[in-house]
Order: sequence, then C-alpha cells, then structure tokens
Amino acid sequence: MNNPIHRRSFFKKSGALLSAFSIDSLFNQVHADEWNDISIQFKNWSAKELAKNEDYWAVIQQGYSASSSPVVILNNGGVSPSPIVVQQAVARFNELSNQGPSYYMWRILDQGRENLRDALANLAGSDAEEIAINRNATEALVTIIYGLDLKQGDEVIGSTQDYPNMMQAWKQRAQREGIVYKQLTFNFPIENDEEIVDAYRSAITPKTKIMHLTHVINWNGQIMPVKKIARMAHEYGLEVIIDGAHSYGLLDFKIPDLEGDYFGTSLHKYLSAPIGSGMLWVKKDKISKIWPLTCAGDPLSNDIRKFENLGTRSFPIEQGIGEALNFHNAIGTKRKEERIRYLKNYWAERTMQIPGIKIHTSFKSEYSCALAGVSLEGKTPGELSDVLMQQFKIHTTSISLENIQCVRVSPHVYTKISDLDRLVDALGKISKS
Repeated sequence: MNNPIHRRSFFKKSGALLSAFSIDSLFNQVHADEWNDISIQFKNWSAKELAKNEDYWAVIQQGYSASSSPVVILNNGGVSPSPIVVQQAVARFNELSNQGPSYYMWRILDQGRENLRDALANLAGSDAEEIAINRNATEALVTIIYGLDLKQGDEVIGSTQDYPNMMQAWKQRAQREGIVYKQLTFNFPIENDEEIVDAYRSAITPKTKIMHLTHVINWNGQIMPVKKIARMAHEYGLEVIIDGAHSYGLLDFKIPDLEGDYFGTSLHKYLSAPIGSGMLWVKKDKISKIWPLTCAGDPLSNDIRKFENLGTRSFPIEQGIGEALNFHNAIGTKRKEERIRYLKNYWAERTMQIPGIKIHTSFKSEYSCALAGVSLEGKTPGELSDVLMQQFKIHTTSISLENIQCVRVSPHVYTKISDLDRLVDALGKISKS
C-alpha cells in the first residue's frame, strides 16, 4: 500500500530535482563538499600534472557504479556508463513521471528543457538558439543529411572511415535521388594535417556541395583536422557537416571554433549522460534551410526547436543530462581530456613492448585522445576480443574495416590504473599462448 507521507516527501524531493542547475541539484547534494575540497587541494595543478594523480581521480571514480564492475569495461567509445547521481536522477524523474505522465512529464519535466539547452550551449560555446536536444548522433546528423535540399548530380564528399549510419544515410539519398556520394579512404594513423586536408581538396569538383567530416574517427581514435578542412571547404563555397560523437564532452573545444555549419553528437559517450541522449548544433543562419526529420508546423522556420518534434520521448532521460553536465563541469573538460589521454597512453605504451603487438593509433596529443586500436600477430580482431572477454573478463570491441583491423580500447575517467594493468598483463599472456 502506498504511504501518503512517503509520497509527499518524494514529491518535495522531486520538486527540488527539477532543476539540475540549482543549489539543490542532486550533484550538489552528493558531491559538492568533497569535490570542493579536492578542487582546493589541487587548484594549482595543471591538467597534465593532475592526469597522473591517482588520489584525485579515485574521488571521481567513486562517483561511478561501473568502477566496481567485475568486468573491465573498455568500450566507452561505444556507450559510457552514467555516474551514480545521473542514474538516480533518471530513476526519480521516471518515478515522478509515472505518477501521471500527461501532467508530470509534459507540464513539469518538459519545462526544464530551456535551462538544459542553455547548459549544453555553454559547454559548446554557442548560442542556445543553435542547440536542439535529441537522442543520439545518428538522429542529429541524419536530420541534416535528409534535411538539406540537394538535387540530382550534386556531390557530397565523405570517407569510408565515417560512421556506418551516416554513410548509409548518404547512400540512401544517392540511391533515391541521384546525388553523388564520394568517399575518401585513409591509412591511419596520419600525423600530417596537410595530407588529410589535401585529400579532401583534391576530391572537390564544381558539383560538390557538402563535405561530411568525422571529428574523431570511431574505428581507431584518429583526431581529424576538421577546422582546417572546414576552412578550406568554405573557400570553395561548400557546407560542412561535422560528426562529433566522440569529441563533445571529451576534447576541450568550442563547436563554433571548428568552423563547420552543422554538428551532431551523442551525449551518452564521454559526457556520460543517460543512455539515449544526443544533441544537434546548427549555425543560426542555416536553421531555416534545413527540413526537420519529423514534422513541424513551419518546417522552414528559423527556430531550432523544430528539430525536437519527436512526439512522446523519455523526459527522464532528457532531464538527466543536466546532472551529467554538473558532473562533467565539476571535473573540467581539459582535465578530463588529459586524464583519458594519459590512460590511453599508459596501456598502449606498455603494450607496445609485447612481441607481436601493433598499435594502430598515434601517440601525439593532437591526433589522439581516448580511443586506440591494438592487434596481435596471428589473431583476428574478433579472436583477440573474444579471448580478452572469455578468459580475462575485459570488454573491448573488434574492428574489421578495410584497412583498419584491430581491437578498439577506450577507457574513461572511472577506469582504474589496475584495470589497464590487467589489460596489459592479459595481452602479454595471450601473445605467449
């Protein structure tokens, strides 16, 4: 039987949770005091110095339930676990919604979207009127891919190393409408910006209209010089779409500074937002020309909200993004970037000493951060990934893509040094078997 006192208490607490950006946020209730203490303790440390300090990161790790998983999770590039406070916020918002969805979801939770839009824009370094909240990078980017007015014969330049859903969307437009989809292929890692820029430049013809770029290559972690490519593309009058699924919430940048026209990302990767959350950025003067993926009363309006007409969605997931932003901002983007790059280099540098091992990713900071590929002579990526999981309880993902054959490893801030030692030890034992 429901306890009316418990229910009143719940609603009181839930009311405080409606704003993740107030002093009553769940993050502030759980973490503020301890995190303020460690921030003061390490306030004079640079991000690179702090990246190696295990005392600091042990406090951060305690905020994740995944840090105690019996399986070492090293596929955070696929989807990352949320911090405990984010999980709790989603659960409480869900419980509130189910007291009466048509009221608590539509009339209460939905009112928090504008504050959330402002917070996402603040991290992006953009105008809030350029930010649409959706469910993942695929939805964000396909909105642009399908929303652009293109005619038969118009050309789009992409890469065979772009994300499959984006490639399939362009191929569908080519098949259905007769646009021309051209794809470049690269032999990564590449540590020369001009080599990459020149490859895109050489593919441009008078019929080229769009350049589709991936900020961080999903397969092996190569960071692309998207700003240089975008600047070059604009010199030819092209528009630029940037897939930032693996960069927003990880790398320290502002979206407008990349000089693209459109940017889509998943928030459930390195931002650690609830699973099934994403974001679309459209340069303000481009909004009116993009047709929304779903319906809108005025499909050619200049209101970014026309891209959010999804019908009934998970408002608890959406509002949980706010607590993920609190968690992220308390760490700081630069600190997070340097820590995760340090973790990647930690395991990869040690693994390189093992006979038969090859690393498929650059060690230079401008060309890599979190993701790296590893292979072992005599084993396919699938075989190596399976052995890591079956024998050592280490979860990775295998990559078999044309000229990229490796196991992708992607740690996060909750990843412990002992977890990476376990990976290195496992690879050493497998190499001897």
